Amino acid sequence: MMKWVKWAAASIAMLAAPTPTLLAAVTGPGLAPATVAEHRARCGGRDGWSDPAPPIRLFANVYDVGTCGITVLLIVGDRGSIVIDGATQEAGPSILANIRRLGVRPRDVKLLLSSHEHQDHAGGLRALRQATGAKMLARVAARPVLASGVFAVDDPQREGDRPRFSGVPVDGLVSDGQVVTLGSLRLTAHATPGHSPGGTSWTWRSCNGATCRMVVYADSVSAVASNGYRFTDHPASVATLRRTLTRIARLPCDLLITPHPEASDLYARVAGEKPLTDGTACLRYAAAGRSRLDRQLASEAAAR
Repeated sequence: MMKWVKWAAASIAMLAAPTPTLLAAVTGPGLAPATVAEHRARCGGRDGWSDPAPPIRLFANVYDVGTCGITVLLIVGDRGSIVIDGATQEAGPSILANIRRLGVRPRDVKLLLSSHEHQDHAGGLRALRQATGAKMLARVAARPVLASGVFAVDDPQREGDRPRFSGVPVDGLVSDGQVVTLGSLRLTAHATPGHSPGGTSWTWRSCNGATCRMVVYADSVSAVASNGYRFTDHPASVATLRRTLTRIARLPCDLLITPHPEASDLYARVAGEKPLTDGTACLRYAAAGRSRLDRQLASEAAAR
């Protein structure tokens, strides 16, 4: 299967000839992202998972085309684009509208990736796959939930056996450390389970002229549970999350982006109110996740 994924990505890269639209997106001109002022006007007081937001440029060829409360990344390359995450099922039309506003045709999106298999990030992937014809790639641990829309039994946020979103067919599997290639784009998958069994973080290098940055799309690390799930009753899950926090802290990290933008103060950083790039961002993000986990464990212990 791994060989198939590499072959498929290579085939896409060879068959998809560069288009003027895509080349313009890489080099800068010809795009129509929103200003920070427009984004704030649309999302002021609204941070819902499905609340439509205009697309904004984060850095170089990386754009947020998601909602007011959920990040969806569009990474534009010379032979097609990659989208990471799909927000909610209801958000699909606004995500596609954002992609079009940026001058990228839906059919130019060649690959779909994900951070983790919860409805607020994976619910819109089916609609995106249908509209773009892109291949959906994921780690094996995420595949059953992505395909069915039903929470895994070992997910801290499981909510019974009823479907939570329309599943998306997974066209190929990626392994920990595998590089997914599409033309000039090279994204590395990092297994970061804990928030969900299939949690995956992604790293790549983006350049704005001569200025290059290592970008990290770090998966959620919050210790959130439902239906009476207690982390203290699942020491193996706690150990898994701690390993993930250690791993994220060690990623080469200039520009941190997170599935929930508020977890990394994304919009304040894009607005210039805080540094957009920070070599310690992943370290601090992991430390915050570790503190939340410790507080959760202490709260559960005190409630016994």
